[in-house]
Amino acid sequence: MFVAYNPQLDLSSCGKTIEQAKKNILEATQLFFAEAKKIGTLKNILEEAGFAFDNEWKAPEMVVFEKMSLAF
Repeated sequence: MFVAYNPQLDLSSCGKTIEQAKKNILEATQLFFAEAKKIGTLKNILEEAGFAFDNEWKAPEMVVFEKMSLAF
């Protein structure tokens, strides 16, 4: 199982392959944006997540990215 995570929006999804996990996180993000726009909270969510608007929304800069694995 592969997990895909969008840290800026705190969204995650998974799939049996990397490709499926990517497809699923994209779908989850699209649904999240559509619903937030529908209920009128998208601007507040993006600002709270650190996005800035200057003619277009810009995501906060990622400072560090690390992959981890655990073995028991």
